[in-house]
Amino acid sequence: MKTLSGIIPTLNKALRALLATMMALLVLNVTWQVITRFVLPHPSSFTEELARFFLIWISLLGSAYAFHTHSHLGFDYLTKKMQSNAAITTAKLGYVLVILFALGVLVIGGVNLTYITFLLNQESPVLGIPMGYVYLVVPLSGFLFILYGVWGFLELKDPNNLREHAL
Repeated sequence: MKTLSGIIPTLNKALRALLATMMALLVLNVTWQVITRFVLPHPSSFTEELARFFLIWISLLGSAYAFHTHSHLGFDYLTKKMQSNAAITTAKLGYVLVILFALGVLVIGGVNLTYITFLLNQESPVLGIPMGYVYLVVPLSGFLFILYGVWGFLELKDPNNLREHAL
């Protein structure tokens, strides 16, 4: 727990900075797309694909961060009706299910997807970058979900804080 308590704040700060930078670049990219499409005679060819890739990365990394900060949609109706021990057990079960999903689908499935994409040398049509770099965010976000899930599981002790841990 001590190791995680040192890593989590640094990771959060880096993730917030990365997400803010990607959002700013997305806004600049879309602004350039609008300018070239409606003001200049020749629309930019790369902006739509780049915007799509930014959205993929922002969505997956942002969802992991939202899970950690409890900014996601949570259902706590049933846990509010339970006694404290049952509510904590239910919340911990929720964390375990998120960790298992992240491991099975995002990490293992994402690594397979990324590996196959690199193996087949798939490239994006306009930018020409390997699609494996775009798909790399899937296992990365899965790792973040696991890390944040373990942190939330270990942190969950007080039944009064269950509202913050609604899954």
